[in-house]
Amino acid sequence: MESLFYDWFNLLLRMLHAIAAIAWIGASFYFVWLNNHLEVPDDKGKTRGLAGELWAVHGGGIYQVGKYRLAPPVMPERLHWFKWEAYTTWVSGALLLTLVYYGRADLYLWQVGKWPATPTVAVIASLLYLAAGLLCYELLFRFLHPRSQQLFNGLLVLMVAIACWLASRLFSDRAAFLQLGALLATIMAGNVFFGIIPAQKRFLRALDAGEEPAAAPMLAAKRRSLHNNYFTLPVVFCMLSNHYPFLYGHRFNWLALIACVALGAYVRHFFNLRHRGQLKFHILVVAAAGTLLLALGLAQTQKNIAPTTQDSSLPTARKSLGNPMSLVETHCQGCHSAVPTEPGFSAAPLGLRLDTPQQVLAARDRILPTLRNRYMPLGNIAGMSEEERMALIAALETDEVMAVQKTAFPDSSP
Repeated sequence: MESLFYDWFNLLLRMLHAIAAIAWIGASFYFVWLNNHLEVPDDKGKTRGLAGELWAVHGGGIYQVGKYRLAPPVMPERLHWFKWEAYTTWVSGALLLTLVYYGRADLYLWQVGKWPATPTVAVIASLLYLAAGLLCYELLFRFLHPRSQQLFNGLLVLMVAIACWLASRLFSDRAAFLQLGALLATIMAGNVFFGIIPAQKRFLRALDAGEEPAAAPMLAAKRRSLHNNYFTLPVVFCMLSNHYPFLYGHRFNWLALIACVALGAYVRHFFNLRHRGQLKFHILVVAAAGTLLLALGLAQTQKNIAPTTQDSSLPTARKSLGNPMSLVETHCQGCHSAVPTEPGFSAAPLGLRLDTPQQVLAARDRILPTLRNRYMPLGNIAGMSEEERMALIAALETDEVMAVQKTAFPDSSP
């Protein structure tokens, strides 16, 4: 019953996080699109104090949108703010991170061979990682960005690349990508909380006092908003990445993460330019080529820790370890079963059931990367030895074993 309550709370919190994130990203996309599509107003619009305007059709009606250089002659009674989408997304994400990755750090956040010695140290490392990343960004933006945007952009790229590498050293492979996403999302929320909203409040206070608002804070707020826009696709990728062990389970996972983040931001750049009337289709071609090269590069450099079928010791090891399916039963089915026996699991994670040889073989491409990088079994709670791991990998991946799968994996289905 406790696991059921945990799963329902996880589901509801995840739904809240996803809905709020959709609203936040949608607002980011819309306002960058809006700013890039504003046209110089006519004389009548300039007389009204407009800096730009556009016409649009949607939902069965025609809309006229205008942006004032400062403010309308009479301020409206109700002025809409766009901040709760960001705050709700970040708070719900922080609660999810605490519930899943901090609450079960021994399974999801910590991994043998990473720098933190214990799950508790991994949790502390995660908190410091997020705080340090936000601090570095704020220092760069506040002190360097006003002086040199080019240098700021270069150092920001370097900071994100270092964060990708550092996450791969501090956290479990599955958690590393998500931690980078959490860092970028924290920076985005910080942009709203520390920069965008305070600038807008100062802007309105100056208008109420009959003063000319300072231009620098609003320009900085616009820059922060643009940074958030470029972070959106990389963050979405990071939050979905735990479904793809062939990426986070690769020995060069940190390089794959850097490449995917860069490609996401580059694709976002295409759309931002398109909104300004600049069609740069070569960006999409380069992004597609980069994705293909990344896939080929990862395929060519996949680490294989299993012995080959020509290894004379392999038959002996297999014989001593018994049927490979017994290894699955011992080390995998506690979680990945129709009826999990591991505490905290009411259903098989990701719907991956390994109760029969057929299910194991069908999921071979999902299982192998997590075995190779030692991410699975989670926290090695069943105590899988290296000999057992190597034998199971060999049994799953070699042509010899696959050719005699009926012998290696006798049919145990009902």
